[in-house]
Amino acid sequence: MAKKVRSDNDRSNSEDKNRHSREYDASKIQVLKGLEAVRRRPAMYIGDVGMRGLHHLIFEVVDNGIDESLAGFCDHLKVKIDGDTVEVEDNGRGIPTDTHPVQKKSALEVVMTMLHAGGKFDDKVYRISGGLHGVGVSAVNALCESLEVEVYRNGKIYFQRYKRGEPKTAVKVVGRSKKTGTKVKFKPDVEIFSKVEFKKAIVTQRLRELAFLNKGLKIDFEDVATETKERYLSHGGVMDLVKYLDSGRNRLHKPVYFADTKDGIDIEVALEYNDSYLENIFTYANTINTHEGGTHLIGFKSALTRTLNDYARRHNQLKDNLSLAGEDTREGLTAVVSIKIRNPQFEGQTKTKLGNAEAKGAVESLVNEKLSALLEETPRLAGIVMSKVLAAARSREAARKARELTRRKSLIESESLPGKLADCSSTDPDECEIFVVEGDSAGGSAKQGRDRRFQAILPLRGKILNVEKSGLNKILSNNEIRTLISAIGCGIGEDDFDISRVRYKKIVIMTDADVDGAHIRTLLLTFFFRFMNDLIDGGIIYIAQPPLYRVRYDRSHEYMYSDDELQKFLKKQGDKKHEIQRYKGLGEMNPDQLWQTTMDPERRMLKKVSMEDAAEADRLFSILMGDEVEPRRKFIEENARFVENLDV
Repeated sequence: MAKKVRSDNDRSNSEDKNRHSREYDASKIQVLKGLEAVRRRPAMYIGDVGMRGLHHLIFEVVDNGIDESLAGFCDHLKVKIDGDTVEVEDNGRGIPTDTHPVQKKSALEVVMTMLHAGGKFDDKVYRISGGLHGVGVSAVNALCESLEVEVYRNGKIYFQRYKRGEPKTAVKVVGRSKKTGTKVKFKPDVEIFSKVEFKKAIVTQRLRELAFLNKGLKIDFEDVATETKERYLSHGGVMDLVKYLDSGRNRLHKPVYFADTKDGIDIEVALEYNDSYLENIFTYANTINTHEGGTHLIGFKSALTRTLNDYARRHNQLKDNLSLAGEDTREGLTAVVSIKIRNPQFEGQTKTKLGNAEAKGAVESLVNEKLSALLEETPRLAGIVMSKVLAAARSREAARKARELTRRKSLIESESLPGKLADCSSTDPDECEIFVVEGDSAGGSAKQGRDRRFQAILPLRGKILNVEKSGLNKILSNNEIRTLISAIGCGIGEDDFDISRVRYKKIVIMTDADVDGAHIRTLLLTFFFRFMNDLIDGGIIYIAQPPLYRVRYDRSHEYMYSDDELQKFLKKQGDKKHEIQRYKGLGEMNPDQLWQTTMDPERRMLKKVSMEDAAEADRLFSILMGDEVEPRRKFIEENARFVENLDV
């Protein structure tokens, strides 16, 4: 009987394949016209259709004004957010409006409605440009419910309106003006984006960064909803950016700055050392934040290591044939490397890594030359820098020994961690997840409530070390951190970290909904940000969302995860009797409740930790977790009104 069933299935499958084969002909080949491809696969053009992609629309339009600035024709940008609508204006040359010789329509319409159309594919119009793909503003147009563009050019105001990328009016003159430039007003399409809500912080971070990278460019920002008006303008450029990034740290000297053109590449470098143990290098190519680095970063690191080693040898500062490792020369360093290069080679439309081979040699040559001369000419600066890097080298050996204790091993067989980790039975990282839990009480509930097949529990005792204020050797001697590193399994440090060895593809921070819980969560995030940043970039770090309230009524109950949710629920109840329980500790929930509300993959809510702006994240971590009190006090005063779930 079994054989007959298989035979029938095989015959049926064969017939299906033949039928599908016959049906696959020229008529099945789809040709997407105009901007339909963008609407069909928006993530290919803007990264995703979530918060990041939504804000990418703004930055694509802003980048057109930045390109005009790089070309020397724009010194003023305006960005205005009014609810779900954005307006971006520059005072550049204005998009051409005359008839395109091939397309036989206004060049403005060509630029706004055709992919790979623009003036950036050679260096005749733009010598330097970040937007090489030519899909920027047209992709924005495709993903907007409505878009209007005004061009100020030739003493006239040209106008055209679009809906989801399709022109709804012809390009026409609607007035006269002496100014030049382009103004784009757009409303993102709710058919593409599930939530159209612009975050002021995301926008202002990028605009501030652009002001630092484009010395002398005025950028005005307005948010109608919050009645915010701000201007970003930097006369010091990348040197001001280094000062801004180090605003929460104790600097050891004034910023060092040098710039020149090498092999046709404009290079700017600013750096300074502080008394922290952390490395913070930020790289840019044509004002694009290359947060994954690339050839310019490799050139900078190589030059820094070689130059400081050469100086130390010349001045007999290295004993016993010791040499400075790269990590020694970058401990406590904050640096910005910004280059402007023709024909940049970026990885993908989101442009996160530079691939131009010539950039490595150019940056390396400049840094070698300028830094060597600077150290010889300023002995006091050289003394400060060499004292810092030599101290780092001496502590490296101690850190190496401590690191050996944290190498990946079977925790079940480890005698040094009895009862700490309750591991899962699966050994497949893709299906395994670990909950890092605050305290033994919550850990006990989590261990009893979990699914042992794929969920591991790691309870931490007390608060872990603040890594912002500690050297690597001290960090690796901390029991709780060593336990955490061993459990995760991918090591720590430049030479030992390997994300392919991670034992869990979900690392979930699960702490109490009170001040102590928030502090522990921040300490853990600081550790991951500073020493396992690839886990954040890889989308592996999550924050659990336990309920804040349990409301009992009519022999039933519901869980509420925010104050707003509770208030909406209570309004629906009117005069019904109910009892509200406020959870402050995970240990207050029994195992079944913790599973149902916080750990069950079918019902739980997890927040994925992401990093939209690494430079700003670095600055905020240094302010909140560093030694300097005044910047932290100022930050708290400015942001106190935004606090949620205050525990008093």
